[in-house]
Amino acid sequence: MTFVFVSGNLALDFAGTLKWRRSEPEELLATPADLGRWAVEAGVTSQAPAVGDADLRRLRTLRESVYRLVIHGMNGLPWPDGDLRAVNWEAAEAPPGVRLTAAGIVRTGDAGALAAAVARSAAELLGELSELRVRECALVECTRLFIDRSRGGNRQWCGMEECGNRVKVANYRSRKNATAGTPTP
Repeated sequence: MTFVFVSGNLALDFAGTLKWRRSEPEELLATPADLGRWAVEAGVTSQAPAVGDADLRRLRTLRESVYRLVIHGMNGLPWPDGDLRAVNWEAAEAPPGVRLTAAGIVRTGDAGALAAAVARSAAELLGELSELRVRECALVECTRLFIDRSRGGNRQWCGMEECGNRVKVANYRSRKNATAGTPTP
């Protein structure tokens, strides 16, 4: 399983570890090892932190709080109190440690540090939400959130490799079938 980082924000990329929320959810953090691997691939830690089942549940709970807060904020709704408390609680934890070595920067931390990094990223994002173009992917099945930093402010998909390509292929087939007089499946 490969993680993708297309959201432009650590917290949004973390929220994207549960895909297809409205149809057939796909859990990318199925095991504690997946969570540790995500931490490394996201650049939060240099080595996978030791995480257990309780840590995985904790981080998944944080993930859902982040997702709900962003969706509420995007829609001009008040933030749910429980989700706000959860993000603030985790943001108060110690973040990952950073150490400069001859080989480069080494980032260390446990599950609490990972939660702190995600929660702090979420808090900063939510604090600036009115100034950012945070969007949900235009592919109906996809629920990934991203910051639209395109020049024209018209980015529609979380990423071209998965969602954008699916939409373009479907549109191409639809046009091709229409010109051939064949009904679209």
